[in-house]
Amino acid sequence: MVSSNEYGSHTWELSLTVDHELEDAQKKQVLQVTGDLHVGGLMLKLVEKIKIVQDWSDYAFWWEQKKCWLLKTHWTLDKYGVQADAKLIFTAQHKMLRLRLPNMKTVRLKVSFSSMVFRAVTDICKMLNIRRSEELSLLKQSEGTLKKKKKKDKNSKEPATEDILNLSNSPVSSGLPANAGLYSKTMTPVYDPVSGSPASSTITWFSDGSSTEHNCNILALSHSTCSPEMLAEMYQPRTLADKAKLNAGWLDSSRSLMEQGVVEEELLLLRFKYYSFFDLNPKYDAVRINQLYEQARWAILLEEIDCTEEEMLIFAALQAQYHVSKLSLSSETQDSTCESEVDEVEAALSNLEVTLEGGNKSNILEDITDIPKLADNLKLVRPKKLALKAIKTYWFVFRDTSISYFKNKESAQGEPVEKLNLKGCEVVPDVNVAAKKFGIKLLIPVADGMNEVYLRCDNEDQYARWMAACVLASKGKTMADSSYQLEVQKILSFLQMKNWTMSSQATSEPENVDMKPECFVSPRYTKKFKSKQLTARILEAHQNVSQMSLVEAKLRFIQAWQSLPEFGLSYYIVRFKGSKKDDVLGVSYNRLMRIDMATGDPITTWRYSNMKQWNVNWEIRQVAIEFDQNVSIAFTCLSADCKIIHEYIGGYIFLSTRSKDHNETLDEELFHKLTGGQE
Repeated sequence: MVSSNEYGSHTWELSLTVDHELEDAQKKQVLQVTGDLHVGGLMLKLVEKIKIVQDWSDYAFWWEQKKCWLLKTHWTLDKYGVQADAKLIFTAQHKMLRLRLPNMKTVRLKVSFSSMVFRAVTDICKMLNIRRSEELSLLKQSEGTLKKKKKKDKNSKEPATEDILNLSNSPVSSGLPANAGLYSKTMTPVYDPVSGSPASSTITWFSDGSSTEHNCNILALSHSTCSPEMLAEMYQPRTLADKAKLNAGWLDSSRSLMEQGVVEEELLLLRFKYYSFFDLNPKYDAVRINQLYEQARWAILLEEIDCTEEEMLIFAALQAQYHVSKLSLSSETQDSTCESEVDEVEAALSNLEVTLEGGNKSNILEDITDIPKLADNLKLVRPKKLALKAIKTYWFVFRDTSISYFKNKESAQGEPVEKLNLKGCEVVPDVNVAAKKFGIKLLIPVADGMNEVYLRCDNEDQYARWMAACVLASKGKTMADSSYQLEVQKILSFLQMKNWTMSSQATSEPENVDMKPECFVSPRYTKKFKSKQLTARILEAHQNVSQMSLVEAKLRFIQAWQSLPEFGLSYYIVRFKGSKKDDVLGVSYNRLMRIDMATGDPITTWRYSNMKQWNVNWEIRQVAIEFDQNVSIAFTCLSADCKIIHEYIGGYIFLSTRSKDHNETLDEELFHKLTGGQE
């Protein structure tokens, strides 16, 4: 028998693989080591034995069996648990990765495969000049979304290599820190607020190459429209189950790329994961705004989010305006914009700035002594009653976060027919401007599901005021909140875009406009209308947006996207505890929603503001959440790992802590505390 002391002092053989580009490098190495040798010492012994003079500082050991990096170089082999049967690979931490951006452009750049994905995305966004990297993440396309593409691609060629934007020489891509000046709020504008093109000073920060301005423009401007053939080749979800496949492949932000099986030169998608777009500013965010616009555009075209025919035409008109504005900009020589013009554009765009719900407002609040109320005649429509008498006019009073309605104005001092508490309800617009239909659908949580109530307004102004009040009340806010008037203006602005009239000049000669209408609408509407009909209808809608600048058209598009009822919902198939059938869980920036998979109708809504705590039982992969008033839910996720939903909830709560008053350094530790979990 050998004593433990004698055994510990003996050396043993450790097989190592060197992942090196040079052909003459000896890939396999065997070293005599002891358990008390620290990882840094092992690196030194290996490099000395290889005898290749180069910078090895980016190299580290990857433990193949355990799928982990040995990054703590002061730890000993014993502390890591490395024994003779371990397979260690000495490899570079930064490797080449291909990323498909929201605008469908592919970039190739060097990314850290050893850092947590959250940190890797931060570095990627610095390379691409995108602020607020916490809103984005990396997505692996699931097998379900690739099947259609593979069938279609059998006879098609791979995209040409020149379509890939190579950013491998970027300072950050090489492992160097990015210039902090890019993210300073007090610096001079780095983008033209009108055209979105980079200012000359930005170019010097980006890099020294002559092609840098071209690279900036590729990311900050949309350069091509899609064809019906291109749309046909892409995955288009038809059901809620199909939509759930889109969100199954989010990478774990608390683990590295290598730990999640990502290999060098693999293609991943860079997407906005969290629908909380904080502090959008045309001066600094040309790339961010453009990529956000592109993600919204593709979501509309591929029908990942539902919209009405009227809304689809508005989106088409805004795309057409962007297309026209870009052509006019490129055909003219641009003079330097004076300060007054910049101020004028900023004033025009100030109402379009998209801010996080709950974020601090920069404007000064008025001294409000009492909470405003609304009182007016509205029509109440009761569902499941098909007779005409189901529509009846009542006197409605909106106070705090509740709606009460009475038989008439004179009886308003007495007891109401019914009082509806809107806190936590779902508010769905039911509008057709052409038909003068201004409806508000309220889905109010009750013990056994959702109570449906329809309100019908008489005109746009009345609808905007009541709709804005309902939206705020659903979030627990009253009309005294500073965002009420902004919400009213936003709704009126959206209605104004819908309110177009026929113009014989605009519609009689659609062939005079160089436009392919099939590029601006989803395939469903391409099949429904002939090309000339579609062009005429888009031009009809285009009249109300024809004076918009390039950036304003994109911001209006994003704003209209945010106005859709399904905006911000990421779907997952789940099985609730105690239930015998599968349901769909919608995860949004402010709430969770249980949805009937067959009908698509909301069953229950739970808001984060009412959440007390949530946790995950990692053994049975079950998420459990507690809300106020002793409401508890638990579910297992069937379409993805439960860690993805856990990270979504924690991520949204983390984003709600952001404020303009703070500097832009993120509390990464807090993010991982809220999203990491303990498996």
